Amino acid sequence: MTSTHIGDSARRTRTVTRRDIELFTAISGDRNPVHYDEDLAARSRFGGIVVQGGVTSGLLNALVAEQLPGPGSVFLEVSWRFLAPVRPGDALTATAVVTAVRDDKPVTTLATSVTNQDDVLVLDGTAVVWRDPVVSAASPSTTHPRAGSPAPTQENIA
Repeated sequence: MTSTHIGDSARRTRTVTRRDIELFTAISGDRNPVHYDEDLAARSRFGGIVVQGGVTSGLLNALVAEQLPGPGSVFLEVSWRFLAPVRPGDALTATAVVTAVRDDKPVTTLATSVTNQDDVLVLDGTAVVWRDPVVSAASPSTTHPRAGSPAPTQENIA
C-alpha cells in the first residue's frame, strides 16, 4: 500500500531569520518579548532573542509534506521536546527517519529531530503521519533515500 519503508530518511535545511519571527507572529499572534525585546531577552535565561518553537517545528511540517512521506501527508500525532534555543541566523536541519509503516493504512511513524549549525539538538521526538492516497497518487514521484544515503536539503531539492 505504500512505498515508504523502515529506515527511509529525509533531511531539510534552512536558515531562520528575524523575518520568520515576524511572519510567525502575524499567523499566531505570539508576541512574547523573548522574540522581540533585545534587552529583556538578553536578561532572560535564554540570553538573547529566540525564535518561536513553531518556526523550528515548522521545518518538520515542510519535510513531511514535501519529502517524507510526501505530498498529502498530515500529522496525526506529534511528541516533540524543545531542548535548546534557536536564534535568528541559526541554520537548522530537520531530519525524519521512518521507524514504522502500517500495512493496512497509509500511516507512518517517524523519528524526528532538528539540529543547528553546531550539531546541537534543538528539537527531538516522534511523529505519526497519514498520507492521503488520492493526493499521493496525483503528486510527482518522490524518492526517499535510505538511512546513511546523502539526504536532500532545501538547496538541492528545488
